[in-house]
Amino acid sequence: VRMYVCGPTVYDRAHLGNARPVVVFDVLYRLLRHVYGEGHVTYVRNFTDVDDKINAEALRRQQAGAAGSLEALIRERTEETIGWYHADMDALGALRPSIKGVVSDKAAPRATDYIAPMVAMIEDLIAKRHAYVVRDPSNNPPAEYVMFDRSSYDQGHALFSVDSYDKYGALSGRSVEDMIAGARAEVAPHKRNPADFVLWKPSSMELPGWSSPWGRGRPGWHIECSAMADELLMKGLPEDQRSFDIHGGGMDLQFPHHENEIAQSMCAHPRGEFARYWMHNEMLQVEGKKMSKSLGNFFTVRDLLDQGVPGEVIRLVLLGTHYSKPMDWTKEKAEQAEATLRKWRALVAGIEPAPTAAPSVTDALADDLNTAGAIAALHALAGEGDAAGLKAAAGLLGLLGDDIGGWVLPPIRVQASNQLEIGFSATATVSDGILDVLLSRMVHLRNEAMIAKDFSHLDDLKAHLTAAGVEVRMSKSGMELLRGVGFDVAKLEVLR
Repeated sequence: VRMYVCGPTVYDRAHLGNARPVVVFDVLYRLLRHVYGEGHVTYVRNFTDVDDKINAEALRRQQAGAAGSLEALIRERTEETIGWYHADMDALGALRPSIKGVVSDKAAPRATDYIAPMVAMIEDLIAKRHAYVVRDPSNNPPAEYVMFDRSSYDQGHALFSVDSYDKYGALSGRSVEDMIAGARAEVAPHKRNPADFVLWKPSSMELPGWSSPWGRGRPGWHIECSAMADELLMKGLPEDQRSFDIHGGGMDLQFPHHENEIAQSMCAHPRGEFARYWMHNEMLQVEGKKMSKSLGNFFTVRDLLDQGVPGEVIRLVLLGTHYSKPMDWTKEKAEQAEATLRKWRALVAGIEPAPTAAPSVTDALADDLNTAGAIAALHALAGEGDAAGLKAAAGLLGLLGDDIGGWVLPPIRVQASNQLEIGFSATATVSDGILDVLLSRMVHLRNEAMIAKDFSHLDDLKAHLTAAGVEVRMSKSGMELLRGVGFDVAKLEVLR
């Protein structure tokens, strides 16, 4: 089974909406491996590391005083952002893509490593009269069009002619007018058809660029995925078998990106199918509203992790809604997910998973990846007390694994001191950063309160801890601080 999923453009941290396709297709990847075996599944997810947004971010850094050439700053930014992305997706329990079970850079290709196949595909499209070159689109005289004339290649733009592919628009079902209105590409006068899109465009010497028959330049966005999918999933196959099984991504990519991928690839290899099945996850909202910086509800995966929301909790919330439906991230859902996972992890602690996952879970996932139905089946297993079955089945959804279970730690405990008649020592069995600091303060305040018979300061700190989602347990023998439902480390920082 071969699957290609469009990955991120690496100019900044991944926001929560970017995480949804990663988690959705990670579950599909796990299911396919479960059914067919790890060595029989190939999963490719790319990095777009050449893009105008990346260039703009590097230019902003340079103007702010960062040292180095613009090209060096671009490389620095993409390397940094790819590292962030891997770390954040690892925290969500997402498996790294692999080629027949072997994790490698090939399974997470960078566009800049596949420039030569992109140039070759563009040349082929021009030769087959599906693309054309414009030498100087800024002047826009009709005589400047170089239509299918290989002898006149010069510094310029290569564009795909949508009129040359009669099935253009079939995936999204859009009219020509909708396509033009919804296209990311500029509706420019140098195009034969306003819907035509860029395959190659010139680069200045300051920006990343590569040699081509049309001069120094860089690829358009859409050709990148067509070329990488062809190289990694279809290279060497007979023309009538030039296809792969599943292509995935967010619904926002259905048009124009995936529509354009199909057009390019089918025109390059008309006897193949390109992708046999298309899967698109719907978009994400926050508290019922579209996530946006202007509304103040925009946050990255790292923002949530830094606020103390465990990656496993984020994952469970994302899987609670069917991938084809819009989903709403809410604080209440996160709190419910955390409570559920704490209960499940307590049940499976020290338990070996069953040899295979329960049919109720696999059947749900086999039904168009019905993750909500699979989670309901997990609740049923937990209700029956089937700890081994729960642990095995949850693994298919990437839950309850040891790799992302570190957030559920034993409580921090303080034992009664044998050397103090009243009071407690600050001996914690588990260190937990700021909680450890606050625990010591609680001990100190309790000792003082016992002497002064004034518990007001102790009660005040306890109230602040409770408001931050910390459960405070006090008894004659000791004290415990436990991270409870709704734990928010940001609310504790003011108490340091």
